[in-house]
Amino acid sequence: QNGKLTVLDLIFFLFIISANLWNGIELVFVGTETVCYIISMLFVGFIEEVIFRGFLFKALCKDSVKTAVAVSSLTFGAGHIVNLLNSADITSTLLQICYASAVGFAFTVFSLKKGSLLPCVAVHSIFNSLSIFEAEVHGVQQVIIAVVLTVVPVVYGLMLLKKSDKIIDK
Repeated sequence: QNGKLTVLDLIFFLFIISANLWNGIELVFVGTETVCYIISMLFVGFIEEVIFRGFLFKALCKDSVKTAVAVSSLTFGAGHIVNLLNSADITSTLLQICYASAVGFAFTVFSLKKGSLLPCVAVHSIFNSLSIFEAEVHGVQQVIIAVVLTVVPVVYGLMLLKKSDKIIDK
């Protein structure tokens, strides 16, 4: 396990952090509401990482690392279906499930290979917090962004797997 962050890791993390700002910035809330939202999203990122890449992944690793990576990634993505309860539309939610699964894969492989969950917690928390400033997008542009947010994390995760000296054998 190599705990050092590489330039590739930093570029990937900046890519993820910036994603909510790609379409511009909108201020949905003002003042205290914004601060409360940001603080709550910092905690959500922390909690999700601890649950999916901490507890769940580590518990499943005892039987099979490959299965643990897949289950951790897919359940993290599927968990975003709860956004339907917050009046999110079905298309946005399904796209989010896809790219959240891909980001979950990248974060899981990162934590496996680098031996640290902290960068994933930080990136996830910042990403969530910046969502308050995200300008809404729909249609083809929304699909293109979702595809990019799915493909890039999968490629990054596969690159980590390939260049690592630690092989996933189970």
